[in-house]
Amino acid sequence: MTDAAVTAAPTVVARAEKATKYYGFGDTAVCALAEVDVAIEGGRYTAIMGPSGSGKSTLMHCLAGLDTLTSGRVLIGDTDLSTLSDKELTLLRRERVGFIFQAFNLIPTLTARENITLPALLGGRETDSSWFDQVVGTVGLGDRLTHRPSELSGGQQQRVAVARALAQRPEIVFADEPTGNLDSRASTEILGFMQAAVRDTGQTIVMVTHEPSAAAYADRVLFLADGRIVDQMDGPTEASVLDKLKSLGG
Repeated sequence: MTDAAVTAAPTVVARAEKATKYYGFGDTAVCALAEVDVAIEGGRYTAIMGPSGSGKSTLMHCLAGLDTLTSGRVLIGDTDLSTLSDKELTLLRRERVGFIFQAFNLIPTLTARENITLPALLGGRETDSSWFDQVVGTVGLGDRLTHRPSELSGGQQQRVAVARALAQRPEIVFADEPTGNLDSRASTEILGFMQAAVRDTGQTIVMVTHEPSAAAYADRVLFLADGRIVDQMDGPTEASVLDKLKSLGG
């Protein structure tokens, strides 16, 4: 033994093993994923990128339990999603996974506070008030909690969606083009909030994006082409991501 501190191995929150996905049958079948192996480490911000049709959204949807594999398996923690019934899978997504979509998916008749706490209410759980306050502070919504979605800008609505995903302390949050409907200023704010959630609260986020500027907020970028992970990058910058995409034809 030396006096140097031993660094613990990172916890794997989700993983895919030989994940394969076909759409269609026979001669018209299209391979969206081809035996993909990937591990998502806890407390990190991972971006998934690739040219159109590369399989990036399919990979995220399968990791999140929103789509099923043709073969292989996906695990959230130690839970193999392929072993779950539809009801069990619904409960897992509600209790252990958070989602942020390009469309904000807010309930128009509910206030921002009510939208944020809705998943807990549906699951019969109390929202931890101190954690709620921390999340609301992180995304800067303190003065908007009584407003309905129609009274909020697009950026503010997406902040509510981010807070809703984080408020339940999920094991992992999946974000599908979360800034696709926002202007550049609002996009920068949302990406910064998500980065802060990882840095300050230890959240795990997986984001699909086609924007190099968005991927630069991540700790790691996975690059897909033709249904396979062809490269990865730690500590990405906008320029380095753009160069890699150009080499992949993106």
